[in-house]
Amino acid sequence: MKILVLEDNKSLSSVMDKALTAEGYKVDCFYDGDDAADAVENGYGCFILDINVPNLDGISILEYIRMNHPDTPVIIISANHDLEKIEKSYSFGCDDYLKKPFYILELVQKVKKLCVLQEQFLKFDEEFKFDFKNRVLYKNGVELELTKKEILFIELFSNDLHRLATYEVIEEYVWEGEETNLINIRAMIKRLRKKLPEDAITIVKGLGYSLNKNVSYI
Repeated sequence: MKILVLEDNKSLSSVMDKALTAEGYKVDCFYDGDDAADAVENGYGCFILDINVPNLDGISILEYIRMNHPDTPVIIISANHDLEKIEKSYSFGCDDYLKKPFYILELVQKVKKLCVLQEQFLKFDEEFKFDFKNRVLYKNGVELELTKKEILFIELFSNDLHRLATYEVIEEYVWEGEETNLINIRAMIKRLRKKLPEDAITIVKGLGYSLNKNVSYI
């Protein structure tokens, strides 16, 4: 799972990054609210937001996340003990709140509790199922081989079945930030489609891809 961390204290951000990476998470750190807001749609399964950061504050980003990703876990952190800001964070739907200073183990435990895959299996049809936990595609119980990029593409839908995977999001998440182009993205989708039921992946013209309406979590 990929986690977005917004924390303008670079020393603390580095400690958080190392601790969460050691637990197997992929972490992207941001020090500026505007930059973090621009990255919200890049396939994150969890957000850790400081309130008081340059430009756009963490509560404003939380509000945006809740409008577009109501079920994605958000942990708010802040040195500000103002009760009004704490109440505002919860009113906008944060899942937990940590006051600085805190033990890094405390943050890790909260992340491990909240930031887990909400669904284990993605059902394409009666024959094809994808196991999110073990990152395996099955056809009638038999494991099919997927490339790393094909797995990452399916994982885009782990917490949001009906999301639109834009070309930009695919480049950021599936190619892990490495520059690519539409030809490469389309080629990867074409190969993956051959391993899935017909029409499992739907083209959204000019924007990207989504899953067929018949695909479901089980």
